[in-house]
Amino acid sequence: MSQNFPAMKNDLLLRAAKGEKVERVPVWVMRQAGRYLPEFRAVREKHDFFTVCRTPELACEVTLQPLRRFKLDAAIIFSDILVIPQALGMEVLMVPGKGPTFPQPLKSPEDMERLNHNPDVHKELGYVFDALTLTRTKLEGQVPLIGFSGAPWTLMAYMVEGGGSSTYSKPRSWLYKSPNESKKLLTLLTDTIIEYLIGQVEAGAQLLQLFDSHAGVLDRELFLEFALPYLVKIVDKVKSGLREKGIDPVPMTVFAKGAHYAIEDMAKTNYDIIGLDWTMDALHARQISNAHGKTLQGNLDPAALYAPVEQIAEATKSMIAKFGTKSYIANLGHGMYPDMSPDHLEVFVDSVHKYSQS
Repeated sequence: MSQNFPAMKNDLLLRAAKGEKVERVPVWVMRQAGRYLPEFRAVREKHDFFTVCRTPELACEVTLQPLRRFKLDAAIIFSDILVIPQALGMEVLMVPGKGPTFPQPLKSPEDMERLNHNPDVHKELGYVFDALTLTRTKLEGQVPLIGFSGAPWTLMAYMVEGGGSSTYSKPRSWLYKSPNESKKLLTLLTDTIIEYLIGQVEAGAQLLQLFDSHAGVLDRELFLEFALPYLVKIVDKVKSGLREKGIDPVPMTVFAKGAHYAIEDMAKTNYDIIGLDWTMDALHARQISNAHGKTLQGNLDPAALYAPVEQIAEATKSMIAKFGTKSYIANLGHGMYPDMSPDHLEVFVDSVHKYSQS
């Protein structure tokens, strides 16, 4: 597999993920390819969102766009977490000003009968694999390539709610009223994700990230019952599945936004990296991660990029001082916002380099 790809010139991210010594802290940001970049908006003026996702040449192009501007240490493939519900037979639209929308959400557990319970992942999501292979080749070893998936609970939340929500009360009600059916749906999502992530590594992904973006609407008890077991199954089965194919497992990150109560629970799993949102305490997380041999990723408040450039530099310096330079990947605590200045992101990236030289 990997012998066909160009040799790595910058493997800082991969070394930091494994807790190895690095000359400086690696940095990338969530949604680094996106609407804040004029060149991305130019592509979107010509193409629908999911057309970009499904066209390997376009997905590759927008994945590479931020690397032409910034001294980033990773590329993350341009895709969307909701390609999994699409692979299960659900329609998802990206509505301007509203975001992801499911015209026919799962209103009751009976609606799960509409889903494809045995999807052909390589057929349904082959375009992601093709985009990864093309991008890994075009990167020419410049930086590692990250693949990703939404986590089961977060995908279930969208599929039942039908779109974005501040409370996700509809899917949360399932956990109380229909726990067994909820677990059946979560298992279907989990098994699909496992196959999807193994395919991503086969296609060229060098690190994988699980986005549990809606973990924060669950309390710890619900998280431990309806989120964590499926996250554990994914990391264990992806790594063992790769080994069975004769492929070295890649580092894996779990990013459970809002689940500050579960950092230690996640640190006890086989994930290599714990992603932190901006509300999580760096010193507390570092104490836990050191005890369990984990790398941390995060966690500057994305809104800090609205500050004057001197303030961004200071905030970045302070963040690195808290986390230290070992077993650490610098990032924002969530993704870029559409109205952010690319120049301010550049200050963040350059400040990480400046303040983390060892």
